[in-house]
Amino acid sequence: MGACCDQSDSGNVTVLKAARRVWAIASVHGEAVRLHRLQAALGERVLPGDRLVYLGNVLGRGPKISAAVDVVLGFRRAFLAQPDTFVHDVAILRGAQEEMWQKLLQLQFSFDPAEVLKWVVAQGVGATIEAYGSSVDEGFHAVRLGTAAITRWTGALRKAFQAVPGHQEFLSALSHAACTADGALLFVNRGVAADRPLEAQNDAFWWGAPGFDNMDAQFGGYRLVVHGFDPLHAGVDIGRFTVNLDAGCGFDGALAAACITPAGEVSDVIEA
Repeated sequence: MGACCDQSDSGNVTVLKAARRVWAIASVHGEAVRLHRLQAALGERVLPGDRLVYLGNVLGRGPKISAAVDVVLGFRRAFLAQPDTFVHDVAILRGAQEEMWQKLLQLQFSFDPAEVLKWVVAQGVGATIEAYGSSVDEGFHAVRLGTAAITRWTGALRKAFQAVPGHQEFLSALSHAACTADGALLFVNRGVAADRPLEAQNDAFWWGAPGFDNMDAQFGGYRLVVHGFDPLHAGVDIGRFTVNLDAGCGFDGALAAACITPAGEVSDVIEA
């Protein structure tokens, strides 16, 4: 069995207790319309005892990033309104996009702000900048002017983000990973490093690690590691030890979700 139940007080790993099944939703990447359609279909399939995990990257790339956060928060409220359902029955994971967004809001502290901004924009963060009322050009202009200008720019971005009800709370409450209390299933954004214990994964959760996509053994005793981002966007792939749910949402592909039992069986897949 996995060691996830030991992490319940860490704040980094959400433990899904008494899970009958777990619904996992892949990287959204700001595709609010696809997410709304997928959640409508999912809502018709949810049964008592089901749990819900968003596998990160709600932000980034897509045309309706702020709306996507609202759609997540709205469905979370509806899910938690079910009888005998509690806050820890839903997990929203930190993905690379959320990690980069948080780092961007501290750009003035970077050793080389111009290179950091250039890199995160290349990874799709520019869409999130625009979603909260600024632009990449304004960011590079601030970088050219120096630290004080960068601080003003990131301050304005942060203020705009915090002004949208629930969005700062969304970012602050993200988990690094989630698992079922019996140690059967582990949910991450990108992957894990097989040579590290769960508590030492750090940013491997959202950046991945060499060898993860070809794992030939269980990680930490978990029957399955389920992830929601794949750089190749290869589509839903149910392997022996891992499940990839990235069908290319945000990259002209579909948004996928899967229903997984503690026995490690994928019992249903939805695409929108």
